[in-house]
Amino acid sequence: MCKDHAEHNQDHAATAMGRRGLLVTGAAAALTLSTVSFANAAPAAGSPSAGGGEQARTVRGTLPPGSPDFVYLPVEVPRGVSEIHVAYTYERPAVPAGTQGNALDIGIFDERGTALGGRGFRGWSGGARTEFFLRADAATPGYLPGLVRAGTWNIAIAPYTVAPQGLAYEVTITLRFGDPGKTPAPVYPPERAKGRGRAWYRGDCHIHSVHSDGRRTPAEIAALARAAGLDFINTSEHNTSSGHSAWAGLWGDDLLILTGEEITTRNGHVLAVGTDAGTFVDWRYRARDNRFGHYAREIRRADGLVVPAHPHATCIGCNWKFGFGDADAVEVWNGPYTPEDEISLADWDNTLVSAGRSGQAWTPAMGNSDAHRDPDPIGTPQTVVLAEDLTREAILAGIRAGHSYVAESAKVSLTFGASGGRGRHAGIGDRLRVDADDQVTVRLEVTGAPGCTAHFVTDQGTLHTAALPESGAGAVEWRTTASYATYVRAEVRHAATVPGLPGALAAFTNPVFLGE
Repeated sequence: MCKDHAEHNQDHAATAMGRRGLLVTGAAAALTLSTVSFANAAPAAGSPSAGGGEQARTVRGTLPPGSPDFVYLPVEVPRGVSEIHVAYTYERPAVPAGTQGNALDIGIFDERGTALGGRGFRGWSGGARTEFFLRADAATPGYLPGLVRAGTWNIAIAPYTVAPQGLAYEVTITLRFGDPGKTPAPVYPPERAKGRGRAWYRGDCHIHSVHSDGRRTPAEIAALARAAGLDFINTSEHNTSSGHSAWAGLWGDDLLILTGEEITTRNGHVLAVGTDAGTFVDWRYRARDNRFGHYAREIRRADGLVVPAHPHATCIGCNWKFGFGDADAVEVWNGPYTPEDEISLADWDNTLVSAGRSGQAWTPAMGNSDAHRDPDPIGTPQTVVLAEDLTREAILAGIRAGHSYVAESAKVSLTFGASGGRGRHAGIGDRLRVDADDQVTVRLEVTGAPGCTAHFVTDQGTLHTAALPESGAGAVEWRTTASYATYVRAEVRHAATVPGLPGALAAFTNPVFLGE
């Protein structure tokens, strides 16, 4: 095997920005570095490269603080390449306390270009991997297999945070020559499982596997989902659709697998839940770019739901900045319950009043595990959805309508509703149409919540509280009127562990609205 190795030193990125200029790709500004070329534009017949072989180039440079979100390294790929392999490293110097250090993400676009929302996307691993490959029949998880066609490819390096000393990086591109091979047709999960007809179905719509920054395989996740009592899950890898075809043999009559993505921008994360298999949604924009509405519509055109994730998370770039006007639901409980979730729950509750009085659309809440690796539990929490059957269409319709509650595990079950007026009844997510002064009876039934307390929450706040029996199974009733409560929803909480603060949630429901 013949190996041709060369090194190219890129100028300091600050100089490169002055020389090349910033390119605006329709949203976030991006820097394009000098093109990397390979010696043999097309390996001659009989040459070592023609029968196999490889060539490699190494590029080094430094990105200063304040670099653009995305830096593109163009690579001229000649004919005859069967595989492209990329490896990268970067320096992580010590920084003072309270100062962000270096973090550099990576991905790749093929010869179709880097245009925002274009067809050139071929994969993304963020900061989860130091190397990746693509060829016709296979690719590193997070990347899409396919032919390595001749043309200008672009390696995307994304400085998430940059230390005061700058971010020194090294990227090595290796091209391997030979038979291009064939790409097998992807096998996607079916949109229907056996189900139980109209029933309550449990699901977790925010899970990560080895196809992004998770450590579990799809097979391990499917087994854990079944063990957690789930009926459905949604794939939600960061900024890639590569995991959509990774579930062959893992679905069944008892488990519906939806395909989606966690669109991970610099101004917050949003789940695309249940999109058409193979759908990729771009993430290269900030709130200031006014592009999110376009991509929310792209999710809906793919028959998926738009669900901002962990909107009050404190990690860098995680706090949701795009507003909720385009949301179909919002994830207010993310993983084991924390003060961040308490803030998200209160913030969501504050949005219910206007919808309750006007009768206009409102944004339902949901909860998901965001599980990445052991010991993160799958299905803590889980969204329990009233659906006509265990199908993609029915589950998404139930979530969109707010016919759902959130529970910390399959051990917890709730029944919640309100009745009044002339024998009318309304369940979770619905409206009980009664006159303002009609008596309304609100009833909550709980199982699987020992040591917990039931709370009825309205637009005034918590108006009724009752301890559940020691067994954790019981019923609580409360009477009110539509003039006194715009809506009522239920919370089931564990005992408080910090004086003056509420206990962690065991479950909560979407509201029942009261009034005409």
